[in-house]
Amino acid sequence: MHIFYTPDITQNTYTLNEEESKHCVRVLRLTIGSIVNLVDGKGGFYTAEITSDNPKKVSLSILKVETEFHKRNHYLHIAVAPTKNIDRIEWFLEKATELGIDEITPIITDRSERRIVKEDRLNKVITSAVKQSIKAYHPKLNDAISLDTFLKEPFDGDKLIAHCIDNGEKQYISKLVAPHQKYLILIGPEGDFTPDEVNLALNKGFKALTLGDNRLRTETAALSVCFEINYLNR
Repeated sequence: MHIFYTPDITQNTYTLNEEESKHCVRVLRLTIGSIVNLVDGKGGFYTAEITSDNPKKVSLSILKVETEFHKRNHYLHIAVAPTKNIDRIEWFLEKATELGIDEITPIITDRSERRIVKEDRLNKVITSAVKQSIKAYHPKLNDAISLDTFLKEPFDGDKLIAHCIDNGEKQYISKLVAPHQKYLILIGPEGDFTPDEVNLALNKGFKALTLGDNRLRTETAALSVCFEINYLNR
């Protein structure tokens, strides 16, 4: 199955951009009459036929449209501090997209070792994972934002913060949330959130979350949360 990401599709015909056209003709060696699939990132899954195999602008005719393709029964937003090694966050984005995630926000904290994020590059990782895992929904990647500013934004759902500070009772995800809800979960940097940051989040209505006794890397903790939420909603 060959899948192309076409977020601007609106009609019964579509022309791939030059990069995708080249990949379609030169790499995949598809020709006129070949059947491909398209996803628009908003739940639309399309079956299309190639009508022109120009390597600079492949033309397609839409044969079938499915809406709300594999729509999820919950909404997961993970706000995570970017790692110093950006490859680790790219790995998280790829795997989280494959498992199922709806929104990601890079948050800048007091102990963040990376404060600049190239969203265009990270979005390419997400798009590639969308196509690889046959997802009709494209996770939303927000611009990087400071934790203080982020905590001022409203969220209508369950709010959790995972941290390693021993300052009170923490519980597992299964004890804190119910299935089929909206979830916002904070994951800190390599050095964890500061006590002041944790207290600020708790005062904003977040609940303290534990991921077990093992010390996890930032990207591992974020992916663990993604897995647990999806398992809870299986």
